[in-house]
Amino acid sequence: MTRRTGFLAPALALALIAAPPASGRAAADVVRARYAVSLVGIRIGDAAAVGALGPDKYRIDFTARLTGVAAMVADVKMALSSTGTMQPGVVSPATYATTSANAQETRTVRMAMQGGVVRAVSIVPPWTDLEGRAPVTEAHKRGVLDPTSAFIMPVPPGQPLVGPAACNRRIPVFDGFVRFDLTLSYAGTREAALPGYSGPVSVCAVRYAPIAGHKLQSRSARFMAQNRDIEVWLAPVERAHVVVPVRVALATLAGAAVIEAVEFQIDPGVSAGAR
Repeated sequence: MTRRTGFLAPALALALIAAPPASGRAAADVVRARYAVSLVGIRIGDAAAVGALGPDKYRIDFTARLTGVAAMVADVKMALSSTGTMQPGVVSPATYATTSANAQETRTVRMAMQGGVVRAVSIVPPWTDLEGRAPVTEAHKRGVLDPTSAFIMPVPPGQPLVGPAACNRRIPVFDGFVRFDLTLSYAGTREAALPGYSGPVSVCAVRYAPIAGHKLQSRSARFMAQNRDIEVWLAPVERAHVVVPVRVALATLAGAAVIEAVEFQIDPGVSAGAR
């Protein structure tokens, strides 16, 4: 479950429903977002995110679940969480944990990271379908972000938060099992009107590149690698000088999917102290 949804995470990936901000003494911008997930125009899920973005530390929590008719077919739920440090223009993850569950099983993935290097990975229960996969080497675990930390996209100091500097980047991601790249390029600017935020957002075209851990003969991996119909809208968070996704639209093998914020709120200078 987790490895097949990882490419959504930077936008996406999805999601957090009312998780608490990180603990700590310093004031932090707290970003809260709720998302609707739809497939071929039919709402199939809800997701939410809460991020505490402090002067030098961050915590991001996501939750996502299928709803309506989709939940009747497959009762799928996910929870993701990441912590790390922030410096101007740089996000450095420290911990990542995700739990995904359906009616048949629950799987938990945990990673410890330092300086963009994965130091330890625990997957319980472990994946067993390893045959025919592109091997993951130690080199693939260096210079990477976890899927939840990829939700935070720092903009270089001195560059505007809306425009090419918000988009133009490569995001190397490792989810504990699969290594892939997301390459964003600037496609324009739009005006967004959401509960809690109205203003300009950067529109980015996105390309997905599987690197390792994926099935070499996977139809879905080939489709996503050739997919030119992926777009993300990024909203600015001024004091932290980062952008975060408020809309992701992409073609899938099952049809057009959209993950769109139905609420987006930034609480500046909120104490990230007691929960």
